[in-house]
Amino acid sequence: MRRTIFPLLILGSSLAGAAQEPADTLKDLEEVIVSAARGPLRMSGAVNGRVITATELKRAACCNLGESFTTNPSVDVNYNDAATGARQIRLLGLSGSYVQMLTENIPNFRGAAAPYGLGYIPGPWMQSIQVSKGASSVKNGYESITGQINVEMKKPQLDPSLSVNMYYDMMNKLEANVDGNLHLGGNWSAGLLTHFENSFSGHDSNDDGFMDTPRIRQYSLMPRVAYLGSSYVFQASFKYLDERRRSGQDTHHSMPDHNPSLPLYTIDIDTRRWEAMTKNAYMFDRDNDGNIALILSASGHDQDAAYGLRLCNIDQREVYASLMFERKWNDMHALSTGLSLNFDDYHYRFRLTPEASSPLQRTADREMLPGAYAQYTLNLADNRLTAMAGVRYDHSSLYGSAFTPRMHLRYRPIEALSLHASAGKGYRSPHPLAEYSYLLASSRRLVIDPELHRESAANYGIGATYDFTIGSRKLSLDAEYYYTRFYNQLMLNLDRDPHAAFIYSTSGRSYSHAVQVELTASPLSDLTLSLAWRLTDVRARYLNVMEQKPLTSRNKGLLTVSYTPMMGLWQFDVSLALNGGGRMPSPYQLADGNLSWSPRYKAFTQLNTQITRNFRHWAIYLGGENLTNFRQKNPIVGASDPWGNDFDATMIYGPLHGAMVYVGFRYNFTKYL
Repeated sequence: MRRTIFPLLILGSSLAGAAQEPADTLKDLEEVIVSAARGPLRMSGAVNGRVITATELKRAACCNLGESFTTNPSVDVNYNDAATGARQIRLLGLSGSYVQMLTENIPNFRGAAAPYGLGYIPGPWMQSIQVSKGASSVKNGYESITGQINVEMKKPQLDPSLSVNMYYDMMNKLEANVDGNLHLGGNWSAGLLTHFENSFSGHDSNDDGFMDTPRIRQYSLMPRVAYLGSSYVFQASFKYLDERRRSGQDTHHSMPDHNPSLPLYTIDIDTRRWEAMTKNAYMFDRDNDGNIALILSASGHDQDAAYGLRLCNIDQREVYASLMFERKWNDMHALSTGLSLNFDDYHYRFRLTPEASSPLQRTADREMLPGAYAQYTLNLADNRLTAMAGVRYDHSSLYGSAFTPRMHLRYRPIEALSLHASAGKGYRSPHPLAEYSYLLASSRRLVIDPELHRESAANYGIGATYDFTIGSRKLSLDAEYYYTRFYNQLMLNLDRDPHAAFIYSTSGRSYSHAVQVELTASPLSDLTLSLAWRLTDVRARYLNVMEQKPLTSRNKGLLTVSYTPMMGLWQFDVSLALNGGGRMPSPYQLADGNLSWSPRYKAFTQLNTQITRNFRHWAIYLGGENLTNFRQKNPIVGASDPWGNDFDATMIYGPLHGAMVYVGFRYNFTKYL
């Protein structure tokens, strides 16, 4: 199968070869190598991770980043509540706040952007996704505790092209994406990415009066420019997004306990977001990857949200700067060192009580975080042993100094076997009102402790990969184990009081164990399948007892199948996920003697399929999601009286809508110069 190595401008990982690297040259660095080959693509170097390529992203609709992990057994994406559409990633059993989100190796989607950020990157914009597990590189800061997810956008310096993607589903949602790039001459190139989506109607399949998913109207655009010279590399981009999110009750239904005299409970969230970035690098020793790079980025996030009569308006500004030096000293030694600066500025205007007469409260939260790092990489015996050790020091204007050591090892005793291990520490500054604003979609009192501390945790991981053959067919077996130990954690406690949500810092013992085994095989030349199983044990102290974290499945199994007969003219993709049961927050007793909800939830399965017909420049696809038609029963507690004390839309563990069918169209024309 034809393989293309796209030249990526990833300043801060590796600049060597970003401009004119020949297609048959592979450097054993941390750069992303995008391949059209099917099956999991492992990251090179010492860090354990996978690359989700553009080819793999097309195995499902992948309308946005949050829908791009259906074939990845390591990453879960779940709804936070049944009303706002807020979603979060889970990696190693822990929430996405412990995963450092990056776009082209720049920290992104923090604070107010975290609950909805997975919907801010359209799928057709993405060239690849890097998923690394455990304490990752120290280059991008200290926030990676369970891993990093880095998204690479389509590059303007690729071959000039025009791409169109159209999508429509049975829930009356339409999406349109158009992107293109061209070469301007003189090593200059430019590109433009555009996106539009609109949900034309709300759906209430369980007839509880609330929309199953919010109506979203979003448009965004991202112009880009790049200059790739022989010794100087430059890239700049600007992104603007405008989103309107409407949810809640769409009408008074005729259920016996509905009160039509009450006003409709609606949720309105309006977001305007901009991002600007520039990367500059001077390559003083191309043969040894010697370069000095400067990255500058800034973002603004303005979000006005109304949850019934509760309000939470957030204006967030972020500035990030990184100056770095990288060089190899022969094939054995490499050094990366640099300085960084983060500045976060939050302004809040909020009303946390459901009383229209209550005045708006105001508060601000600012943090300045300068830091420095050094990272050394050692390669021995033709890369049979790769060791990467890094350390960084940061000083927060709010929380003081932080020392972050990290270590990664990869050893190949034989060609077919690869062993890896990692250890490191991570930190995170809490922004509870920004990150947990979705909790206002309930009648729970939001109680935030004013004395919050910076989160800190250590992560340790080991694993092995064994490639072998049966007959003439190749198979790959992966096994890994990760342990995360918190020394200080921001706790969301929904057990203490079923009518309140408590957010506080604790130094009590809390931890996560995660074990995963995955088998990948190609029994036929046109057939690839993978089978994975994962066990997670996440525990913290609730009500003075070490309990499993609520709304977190302990087990997950995933089977994916991809069949591409007739030289790839057709493609059939299937994924079947078995999500294990778990614990619910402590329920309470209703007036009739029944519990508000079951103390535990049971396992459930989800089936996704897609059929694609490929032509020379275009393709059509037809797919289905959740074809097992499982959906959580009564996801909204007290839906008949959202103005009452029992209303709660945050008890979510499973899908909110049943089987859904979609259809789409892709067009791509590339002009090779």
